[in-house]
Amino acid sequence: MSRLEAKKPSLCKSEPLTSERVRATLSALKGIIASCYGPSGRLKQLHNGLGGSVCTTSQSSALLANLSVTHPILKILTTSVQNHVSCFSDCGLFTAILCCNLIENVQRLGLTLTTVIKLNKHLLSLCTSYLKSEVCGCRIPVDFSSTQILLCLVRSVLTSKPACMLTRKEVDHISTLILRAFLLTIPENAGDHIILGNSIIVPLKSQRVVDSTVLPGILIEVSEVRLMKILPIKKSDSLKVALFRVSLSGDLANTGEGSVVVNYGVSLENAVLDQLLNLGRQLVSDHVDLVLCQKVIHPSLKQFLGVHHVLAIDRVGAALMEPLSKVTGTQPIGSLSSISPSSYGSVKDLCTEKFGFKWFFHLIPNEATVCSLLLCNRNGTAWDELKLTCQTALHVLQLTIKEPCVLLGGGCTETHLAAYIRHKTFNDPESILKDGGCTPTELQLITEAFCSALESLTGSLEHDGGEILTDMKYGHFWSVQADSPSVVNWPELLTRCGCGLHNSREELSWSFLRTARHPFAPLPCFPHEAVGSANNLTLDCFTAKLSGLQVAVETANLILDLSYVIEDKN
Repeated sequence: MSRLEAKKPSLCKSEPLTSERVRATLSALKGIIASCYGPSGRLKQLHNGLGGSVCTTSQSSALLANLSVTHPILKILTTSVQNHVSCFSDCGLFTAILCCNLIENVQRLGLTLTTVIKLNKHLLSLCTSYLKSEVCGCRIPVDFSSTQILLCLVRSVLTSKPACMLTRKEVDHISTLILRAFLLTIPENAGDHIILGNSIIVPLKSQRVVDSTVLPGILIEVSEVRLMKILPIKKSDSLKVALFRVSLSGDLANTGEGSVVVNYGVSLENAVLDQLLNLGRQLVSDHVDLVLCQKVIHPSLKQFLGVHHVLAIDRVGAALMEPLSKVTGTQPIGSLSSISPSSYGSVKDLCTEKFGFKWFFHLIPNEATVCSLLLCNRNGTAWDELKLTCQTALHVLQLTIKEPCVLLGGGCTETHLAAYIRHKTFNDPESILKDGGCTPTELQLITEAFCSALESLTGSLEHDGGEILTDMKYGHFWSVQADSPSVVNWPELLTRCGCGLHNSREELSWSFLRTARHPFAPLPCFPHEAVGSANNLTLDCFTAKLSGLQVAVETANLILDLSYVIEDKN
């Protein structure tokens, strides 16, 4: 028996944020994440030193899933961001960078943390109330009778992911397909409560991006050899369908629910095969035209069904079971015993399609909210990133149905919000100070730290050494190239703000973002202006960004409030 080691005592560290090592680690994580932010963000390659696949990405979901962190504080931060992304898909980098900025700015103040946390909560409340209000200057309502705003929203998601390697023409093509796929998931006769369908992404790598397409129904990949062995079904009306989630391979370990009765001296394998053939006879007698199986169908059963002109498709996989059930209206069958007539469904038609070098069965539904997005890209790495991005865009559209509005993107919401908070606390500090617990000086310092965290976040959009400006009318984000002359006529050097709503020919004045300026009330934009220039707008998902703002502030407060970190080293 091996020698037992004595249990080591837990390691207890007080005031973890005072450690230079922890601060340096947090700063390094922020540097990695911030360098990925925006359309010109730098890509990261992540791989295990022992081998395995290499991930090339700038997306928070892929980045944090492949990035190993060990310190408890970093784990709190990354876990919070990952939880946010799992719920909302978008604004993960925004959340992580803002959280790091808040922690860094507060540490420089040297104020009582209880005061800081209390005021951070109050400033967050001001932000959320303003963003939800009708007078919000960076929120645009979505008119679902037009696709302009929705297309801009999808295009903004695609252009923010440079690892997809898309040209402008390809971005427009994929944006249109994503919006079309989303619209196909909405029921035609939608009531007050809408149940959306599914968009299934079908891979087709090493093909041109513009060859991507959207089809109603489901595509099931099939080899050309199998396709040649299957007899076509010709029928004027709809096809009757049976969908099995149990294996029909004859393997005793996968007989599903129920029992197999075997007489003494009879081979178990033959008994199961007889039961499979009896099942086949019932399917034929019930006039089933198409049998779909999640797992494997025994060759003898396939042959029997083929002789009776029943098409059998196996190995469709678990991922397609729910969409197949929706498309066909079937109840997946989980046993080899007698089948209830109510378990059957139907499809309008079945045909074969060839895309690139692959063959597919195309199940065309009668009325269903399921479609297939056949997604192409030049190589596997770019395709993986594009798939994640399309899933994000589809989820963002779903969230927009629940909250029919969007926020201005390109850094304009953050700078506008910072201008609003500065003006609000400068002109109406009594509403905050009346709660007690802080002095006017503390309020001013914490407000500046909060607003500076928002503005520093927009600075992460600039990766080439350019300067960041804000206009003194709308509080929008503007960027200028590096090495610009110190004395310059800004309207000639600038073009449009970050979101694309305002141009430099308007009567505006600008200020460098990181310079001191007198607080001002930013003017709102008007919806008709936004719709008029919709083809040039950069937009963000309202629900995802609002949640990201809340998660960032709450996580920063949680980390700032940590007094001890206790680690079990056993």
